[in-house]
Formats: sequence, C-alpha cells, structure tokens
Amino acid sequence: MTLQFLADGLIAGALIGLGAIGVTLTYSILRFANFAHGEFVSFGAYATLLLAAIIGSVVAGADQPIGPFSFGWGVIVAAVAAMASTGALALALDAVLFKRLRDKGAAITIVMASFGASMALRSLLEFAFTSRPAYFSRDLQIALPVGLGIRVTPDQIALLGITAVLMIGVHLLLTRSQIGRAMRAVSENPALARVAGVDVARVIRAAWLIGGALACVAGVMLGLLVQIRPFMGFDLLLPMFAAAILGGIGSVPGALAGALIVGVSEAAAVQMIGAEWRAAVAFLLLIGVLLVKPTGLFGRSD
Repeated sequence: MTLQFLADGLIAGALIGLGAIGVTLTYSILRFANFAHGEFVSFGAYATLLLAAIIGSVVAGADQPIGPFSFGWGVIVAAVAAMASTGALALALDAVLFKRLRDKGAAITIVMASFGASMALRSLLEFAFTSRPAYFSRDLQIALPVGLGIRVTPDQIALLGITAVLMIGVHLLLTRSQIGRAMRAVSENPALARVAGVDVARVIRAAWLIGGALACVAGVMLGLLVQIRPFMGFDLLLPMFAAAILGGIGSVPGALAGALIVGVSEAAAVQMIGAEWRAAVAFLLLIGVLLVKPTGLFGRSD
C-alpha cells in the first residue's frame, strides 16, 4: 500500500477546510446551519471562469500559464474579483432573506429557507451555464514525485500553499484585529456583546464576507484540480459540515483540523475499502469522535 492516499486526503481536506470556515463562522455567530453555503463554492468558481474569459479576451497573454501551473495571471485577478462578488452574494442573500427571518425570530424557518436558497442558486447556475462540466484549462499536468511513492501536481501544491496562507490570515484576523475580537465576542454571547457596544450588524457582515470569499477560493481550486459543475458545491456540503462539527463549531483551527481528518479518512477508505464507502467512513469517524467529545476536537462547552 502506497502513501498516495495521504497526499490525496490532505488536498481534499484543504478544499473542505476553506469551505468549512464559512460554515463554522455562520453557525457560531448567526446560530443556524446555512445549507446554501455550498452554492457559494459553485458561484465563486463560475464567476472566476466568466471573469477570466473576459480578461483573456481583452488582455493578450492573460491566459498563458504561469510557470508549471495550469492557470495564468488572468485567473488570479478574476479569482480576487470573484471573492468580492461571492461575498457580496452572501451579503445580499442575508439582507433579502435571512435577516428578515432573523428579525422575526424564526430560527427553524431560516434553516428551511437556506435549503430553498440552495436549490434556487443551484438551478440558476445550471440554467446559466448548463450542466456540462467546464474547465479553466484542459491541459494535463504531470504529477511530480515527492518521495515515499507520493506524486502531486504543481496545482495541488499551490492549493496547499494558498490554504495555509489563508488559514493563517483568518486566524490572525480573528485573534489580532478589532473586528476579530468582536466576532469572537458575538460568538460567545450576542446579547452581552451588543450591551458592551459591539456592532453586531458589522460582525455579521464580516462573517458573510469572509465565508463567501473562502468558499470562492475553494470553488476555484476545485475547478482547477477537477472541473466546474453546478453541483460541485452541493457535493462538498456534507464534508464541510462534518469538518466544522468535528473540529468544534466556532473554531477556525478546528475546522481545518476536522477537514484534514475527513479528507484523509475518505482517501484512505477509497484505497483500502472502496470508493462507495468514502463518505460512510468519514461520518463514522465523526460519530465516534462526537461520542467521546460532543463539542468536537477544539470546541468548548457552554
């Protein structure tokens, strides 16, 4: 048995972790599970694809690959713009739908509304772009040996590096900045934070922006490594929730740790048992951990 499953699991975990941060922030601050978060992943990928095509048609050489990677600087610029647009989509969805229900105290209704929003966004993407897979590039990359029988492509290495940088950035934002301290205060006790003078509305906007932007990056990287489909975010939804719960709701390091555990366990299941058991093994692991520590690996009891 080779150790290739470790590399595959780390790469899958990095993708899941980028989305799981948005899930854990939304749940810890707004107290509801947003099932439309998977569609932010898909929207970000399609927005980047569309913007990259526009940039490539206007600026010569924008779509030329950078070094060993499959993407050019046009995709990078498009991804940054798509991160902003995905964050704006999350803000708009909250303003139009979730905030109205939140003000009425309809907690269960918000969860059901997120289901509806998820299906609506997914259908809109399928209507606009069809269900046919799309690609940033059709060029095949050669996997490079890194030792111990493990091979990775340059794009996969880029994914791991980008994930590490973003995770460190989010951690520093939450622990060293004023808005980060406010987000942690609202996560602990929204009512007390409001009495203490914290602008809760600003914190909620920041949570949507961060979650949407990171979901966009996950969508772009998944599109680069595999393909872009309207259902790509929906397929990542359950692993993202599993990672957030496993790591402990409200913990950004926990979301990443949970994502890596889910990713590696799924990859190991594919190699040792079979692809049909991939999701089952990950969720059995989740159940086992929660039976021992219900708050998750990094979660805290109320």
